[in-house]
Formats: sequence, C-alpha cells, structure tokens
Amino acid sequence: MSQGNPYRGFVEGHLRLLDQGLRLPLGGLEPPPRPLPPASAPRVLLLSPHPDDECVTGLLPLRLQREAGMRVVNLAVTLGSRRERRPGRLVEVKAACRYLGFKLVVPGSEGLDDVTPNARAGDPTAWRAKVAAVVEILARERPSVVVLPHGRDGNRTHEGVSLLGMDALEVLGRDAALDVVETEFWAAMPCPNLLVEAKPDDLADLLAALSFHVGEVRRNPYHLRLAAWMVDNVRRAEVVLGQGAAAPPMSFAVPYRLRRWEGGGLIEVLDGGGALGEAADLGALFGQG
Repeated sequence: MSQGNPYRGFVEGHLRLLDQGLRLPLGGLEPPPRPLPPASAPRVLLLSPHPDDECVTGLLPLRLQREAGMRVVNLAVTLGSRRERRPGRLVEVKAACRYLGFKLVVPGSEGLDDVTPNARAGDPTAWRAKVAAVVEILARERPSVVVLPHGRDGNRTHEGVSLLGMDALEVLGRDAALDVVETEFWAAMPCPNLLVEAKPDDLADLLAALSFHVGEVRRNPYHLRLAAWMVDNVRRAEVVLGQGAAAPPMSFAVPYRLRRWEGGGLIEVLDGGGALGEAADLGALFGQG
C-alpha cells in the first residue's frame, strides 16, 4: 500500500461504490411520481438500436420530457440479435420505458432484423421495407425532434440505425421539418455541439431504468459504469466547447450533436458548441419556449 498518498482513499471510495452497486436491486422499482405530458404534447422520437439504449443515451430526451413538456416515444428498432432473448428483452424495455414515462413503439412483433450497413448494401429491397416501417412511424408520431446514433458509433447496429433514420428522413424530404440529434456511446462523435448536464435525480432514474434490463446487466453490470462515462464526458468538454476551453462546472454530462432537417436536408443551427447546465432552458432551444 502506498503511504501518504491521499488519492488512494479516493480510488478505494470508487471501489466501495461499485461493490455497493452490485447489491442494489435490478428492476422491480415503482416509477417516480411525476406527471407525464399529455398525449397531444410535441414528441421526441428516440431511435434505439437495442433495448437499453433508451436509458444509455436518453438523458436529453428525458430532460425534454421533464422540463419542456415534450412526450418521448422510444422506437425500439431491434430487440437484439438473439431470437431466444427477444421476448425477455421486450418485457425489459417495456418496464424501463414505464419507469421513465416513455411511450414504447416496436416495429412488428419483434422489431426489425439485421439493421446494419452491410444489410443496407447487400439487400436493398429488404432495406427499403425497413425504411418504410420507420417512415410510417414518423408520419404517425409527427415528432418535433428525432434522436438517433451518429454514423460511426462503433457498433454495426448503431451505425445501421443511423443510416435507417437518415434514409427515412430522405423519403420524407421537404415534407419534414424537425430537429435531429445524434448520440454516441460505443465510439465518440467527431464533432458534437452540445454537452448536456445530467442532474443527480435524472441520472439516478436512468440507472434505475437501465437496471430493468436484467438479462443484460447481470452478465455485465454496465449500469454501474454509466455515471463514470458521464464523468469522462465532462473531461472531454473541449471537444464540444473548443480546444483550451475550461470544463464547465458539471459532474455528469452527455454529448450530442444538434442539427435541423429542413428543405430536404440537414442544416447547422448552432454557431459553435455549448454546454447546457441543469438550469438551461431546453424548451427554448428546441422551439418549445
């Protein structure tokens, strides 16, 4: 043991927290007593590549629901690649969405199959059918904001869902006018322009919702490491705010990239990057102020 090193206690504190986290319940929690926006509220459509992504990258949608009165619709694009796990994963994502107050939409009975860049290139006919399924949901839900992974997120299904969402917007073309927010998890975005702070209550609720994905977090307790990822995102604040910029006074945050789909294509709406702290007016930024 190193003697006289004050950081040893700091590291041991992290280890104690992780050990305590292993004894926390997985799912089985009652949703927080919060009023939900009415069904007529403006919608945020979250394209989740897998069940659990609604929790992992859902901070901004959750804050828009709680602070700007928007209704979050989680489109579970797939229920995972393992067919035998799909019924269980559907149960888990239903419970997680209920906890967060998100509406859940699943295309078909088991989600879409093989949503990857290779599938798009190798079977254009099947891909068009998948795009049509998303176009139908976009037309029905009429979201003001679409949230989807960035195109190089380091996971083939995440990258496929990015292509799927953008292809669906291409079909809508000039008929669509909405904000498009890209997320990251497996690989960092090259040019995020928003760093959104996670309030302790919101982060705790995302972790609790993630714990409902019992079959996943039992084999890898990544729900206990999500907070550390958000801490590291604050370290990387210069990627959003500019090289040499001071890190904002946040403990937990998630990077996003905001653009707008208008006139049949994506346009930039922000001049540089910005940090959205817990007191930021998210409604004003997304046209709900």
